[in-house]
Amino acid sequence: MLLKDKKILIIGIRNKWSISFGIAKAAYENGAKLIFTYMGEDNKEKIEELISEFKGSKAYVLNGASEDEIVREVFTKIKDENGKIDGIVHAVAHANTEDLHNDFIYTSKEGFSHACDVSSYSFVLVSRMAKELDMLNEKASLVTLTYHGSTKVLEGYNVMGVAKAALEASVRYLAENLGKEEIRVNAVSAGPIKTLSAKGIKDFNSILNVVEEKAPLHKNVTTTQVGNVATFLLSQMSDSITGQIIYADNGYNIMGV
Repeated sequence: MLLKDKKILIIGIRNKWSISFGIAKAAYENGAKLIFTYMGEDNKEKIEELISEFKGSKAYVLNGASEDEIVREVFTKIKDENGKIDGIVHAVAHANTEDLHNDFIYTSKEGFSHACDVSSYSFVLVSRMAKELDMLNEKASLVTLTYHGSTKVLEGYNVMGVAKAALEASVRYLAENLGKEEIRVNAVSAGPIKTLSAKGIKDFNSILNVVEEKAPLHKNVTTTQVGNVATFLLSQMSDSITGQIIYADNGYNIMGV
């Protein structure tokens, strides 16, 4: 098993349809011990039921993944109760609905800042806090989630595409910074998947249809497939890979038209 006895922190678990759940399932099946964060104390019962199939897992409330002191407090508690960890999966992103439905040019300053803070800065913060708190074991691996809209214009993705572009640049700079300590940093660029977040994108089903038609493998990717790629990146099987954006989209990104 690729992650036998490795402790993996997954930030941003929401429901069983989420990419983070697919990653959790693949990591668990490969021997990982899982730690989760989620938003909202009122979601505690739902999250505990959601992760009950991952025996021995723990969950912590993190209301503000882009807020320095909140992340410090929660990460300190996680380390105190679990010791050092071997990997982090960052699955946090958000943009205001109006900034996804209107043309990008009408993005407000507040909406722009919000999308970048939550979707991009939070990964930088998580990485820095884990380092400052001496939370990571040797050869730890950090993985975040991005999307093709970071490099190509996709209608309805708007400011989230800008935030993901910033996230991908952050992956490269963090990889250089943390590489001195043999800590790897990568991103998985998943193809479109019917998640709760995807519902905010206008005409999302049409994107699924195009990918199925145009991708070399002529199908849409699943959370299980993305989970397998993330598990590989979290494992020592990928110990020469860092600073990369790995596409898990059945090849759609290589197509010109």
